[in-house]
Amino acid sequence: MAGVQTAFRVEAVRFAVGERTLLGPVSLELERARVYGLIGHNGSGKSTLIKLLARQQPASEGAISFAERPLAGWSARELARALAYLPQTTPAATGLTVRELAALGRYPWHGALGRFGHEDRRHVEEALALTDMAGFADRLVDELSGGERQRVALARVLVRDRPVLLLDEPFASLGPALRDDMLDLLASVHAERQMTVLFVTHQPEDARRIGQDMVFLDNHTVAATGTAANFFDASGPDGFRRYVGMDPAKGRRA
Repeated sequence: MAGVQTAFRVEAVRFAVGERTLLGPVSLELERARVYGLIGHNGSGKSTLIKLLARQQPASEGAISFAERPLAGWSARELARALAYLPQTTPAATGLTVRELAALGRYPWHGALGRFGHEDRRHVEEALALTDMAGFADRLVDELSGGERQRVALARVLVRDRPVLLLDEPFASLGPALRDDMLDLLASVHAERQMTVLFVTHQPEDARRIGQDMVFLDNHTVAATGTAANFFDASGPDGFRRYVGMDPAKGRRA
């Protein structure tokens, strides 16, 4: 993605199931190497949007470009090497060690029958170190705490060293302290690798903690976008201020 300035361009995209519209129409542009917080009420379309960007489901209408190419034109392997997606729930890892689970993230480079080489091992060890899980590498995933499992899940998507990371409420099940730790870790990863990060959260303060930019969905469409600083200012978008319970006159929570 060298020289590419736009990570995603979404143009008049709509997603529907039968007669029911779950998202859209949405038009949006995400720049590369930025951290975006995607927020909104339950049912506003956050998970639907991130699934469309990750090509987990096709849009009913409109067009999505990734790295200035039509998203539909990327092969599955190309896309897996360029984009990492962490859903709300991850598959069970019964019987796998931390290192083995993280290593599964290297699949797009060697396939099911390919040889796991030195470069693969290097990426695995780097991801475990980056997520502070190197000391747990030989532990069974089943034995880990919730916070430790979240770190391994993040390590699994980081082993590919891809430029774009999409996270769908990755830390929703964690308590405030563990969630803050994971957010700080995500900020550290972004600073080190200059990845484009889009993460879904129900907590505006999470987006404020590490997000550089905000995307606010309301009623299945983009209600507002802008810098995190502007969103939390007294002059921020009216809909967003109502969402977070902010007193518009004082620029803080009512």
